[in-house]
Amino acid sequence: MVVIGGITRLTHSGLSITEWNLIMGTIPPLNDADWQVVYQKYQQTPEFQKINFDMSIDEFKFIFFWEYIHRFIGRLIGIVFLIPFLYFIIKKRFDNELLRKTLFLFLLGALQGALGWFMVVSGLQNDPHVSHYRLAMHLITAFITFGFTLWFALDLIYPFNKENSIPKEDNVLFKLSKIILGIICIQIIYGAFVAGLHAGKVYTTFPKIAGVQFIHRTIAWLLVTLVGIYWYVSTRFGLSKRQRSAIKYLAFILVYQFLLGVFTLIYSVPILLGVLHQMGAFFLFSAAIYLMHTLRCE
Repeated sequence: MVVIGGITRLTHSGLSITEWNLIMGTIPPLNDADWQVVYQKYQQTPEFQKINFDMSIDEFKFIFFWEYIHRFIGRLIGIVFLIPFLYFIIKKRFDNELLRKTLFLFLLGALQGALGWFMVVSGLQNDPHVSHYRLAMHLITAFITFGFTLWFALDLIYPFNKENSIPKEDNVLFKLSKIILGIICIQIIYGAFVAGLHAGKVYTTFPKIAGVQFIHRTIAWLLVTLVGIYWYVSTRFGLSKRQRSAIKYLAFILVYQFLLGVFTLIYSVPILLGVLHQMGAFFLFSAAIYLMHTLRCE
C-alpha cells in the first residue's frame, strides 16, 4: 500500500479517479465505452483543463491504473481485516482488551480511507493540486495506523513480562526512545511537506539547503546525532540481546534512510528513489517502535 501510494503521488495519478464509489468502484473499466466514460469525467477536472489538456486516453489509462490499484489495495486491506475480525467475534476469541484494540484499528483504517478522499477532493477544485497539508495528514495517519498495528502485534508475539521488565521511571533508554520516535514523526510530516510542495526538485545539491528542505535536512542531521549518542550511551546498560539488536536495527536503517535521501535529492526525486525513500521512512518508524517495545517488555 505504501509503495503504490508513493508511486501514485510521484506519477501525479491521484486525481485520475474523480468519484469515490466504495462498492462499484472496485470494478475497473472493462471496455472502450467504459474507458470513455471515466476519461470524459477526468476531462471535466481542473487538472486536465489546466495541466493535462493534451493527455491522450492511453496516457490517462496509465495514471488511472496507479490510483485504481491504490484504492483496490485499500479495499483489500479492509477485507483482510473484517473477515477474520467477524470470525473471531463469532467464535468469541477476543477478550475485552483485544476487542477494544481491534475496534480502534478498524476506526483508524476507516479514518485513513476518509482522509484519502479528503485529500483527493482538494485537487478537484479550481486549483488542480493536492494540498500538502492534507497529504501530510493522509501520510501520518497511515503511519499511526501502521504503528498501532505493529505495537499490538508485538504485544501478541512478545507478551509483557513484568518480572523481567525495566521500570519505566528508571528506564532512561525507554524515555529517550520515545523522544527519538517523536522526532521521527516530525521528520515524516516535513517529508510529506517536501513531497507535496515538490521541494525535492529544487536546490538539488548537498549539503546546500533552502526553504522546507532546511527543516527536513536539519532534523535528519539531528536524528543521526541523537541515535549515535543513544547507541553509545546504551553500551553502559545491561541490555538483552534483543534490545541491543533493536538499537542496531534503528541505527543501520537511519544511515540507509539518510544516504538514500541524499541520492533522492541529487537525482531530483526519480520515482524509484522516491518510493524507496518513503519505504525507508516506514522501516525507520518500525525500528523505533520495535526498540520501544523491547525496552518496555524485557
